[in-house]
Amino acid sequence: MRKKTVQMIISNSLMIGLWASAFPGIRAGLEGYTPEHLALFRLLIGSMALLLFAVLTQMRLPDMKDIPAIFLLGFLGFALYHILLNIGEKTVSAGVASLLVTTAPIFSAMLSRLFFRERFGFTKWIGSMISLLGVSLIAFGSGDYTYSMKGILFILLAAFSESIYFVFQPRYIKKYGFIRFVTFSIWGGTIPMLIFLPGLGGEMMNASMNSTLSIVYLGLLPTIVPYFALAYVTSLVGSSEATLSLYATPALALLISWLWIGEIPAFISLLGGVVTVGGVCFTYLRQNKMNWYGNALRHK
Repeated sequence: MRKKTVQMIISNSLMIGLWASAFPGIRAGLEGYTPEHLALFRLLIGSMALLLFAVLTQMRLPDMKDIPAIFLLGFLGFALYHILLNIGEKTVSAGVASLLVTTAPIFSAMLSRLFFRERFGFTKWIGSMISLLGVSLIAFGSGDYTYSMKGILFILLAAFSESIYFVFQPRYIKKYGFIRFVTFSIWGGTIPMLIFLPGLGGEMMNASMNSTLSIVYLGLLPTIVPYFALAYVTSLVGSSEATLSLYATPALALLISWLWIGEIPAFISLLGGVVTVGGVCFTYLRQNKMNWYGNALRHK
């Protein structure tokens, strides 16, 4: 159990840290690329890296009957999610975008409850409310009211699309393992994106080095590693609880955005970040305490 706890901490840390860095990375990439080409370039890099990994490890392909479902999930969790998020970040700051994406755990919890009757206990709801309060403080303190409602809607749709991927992945993770499933779904998300291939070469020639390197980073790290980590955590605790830790992403995204692209957070935003992390800690520490107490009673 102790080994699994350490693995959970490492997985959640990778997931939160790399996803937090993706939001300013997208903003940097959009300086030289359209939202569609950014998404395609990012997924192509990730897919090629995974193809090399699959060849070296002699990875077996999925069963034919599962390919349509896996590719559909890949389209929702990667292609559609990245396009919608990129379009939204054209007018929404990286910090605010990361706040809006924190609605994904709420969507996931509701979908899990609707389709699988997955329990989302009182403690988790309280932790979610605390985290959402922190999110509200960050949004209030950002002071950026120039972003459009259209951009906000695109990012909320992106969060909903990604939540569908989160909720319906456990069955295939159980069958194929989290590494194979994520690999197949990223390929499934990349293939339909090839319709945007025309014009990508021209943008690569004209884009700044900073924009291109930002997308290379996005393709090699945030596109692959957090999804492996999330799939692993999902295989242990379920989709609604696994995505709950994503509430901590905005707090770190604000800091990275400040250091990377100069988006300076206000004091109230930093306070909101502390509250957000506090909500996540409340949920996990409270749940672990209850589990420990229950185990102690059973072993008396």
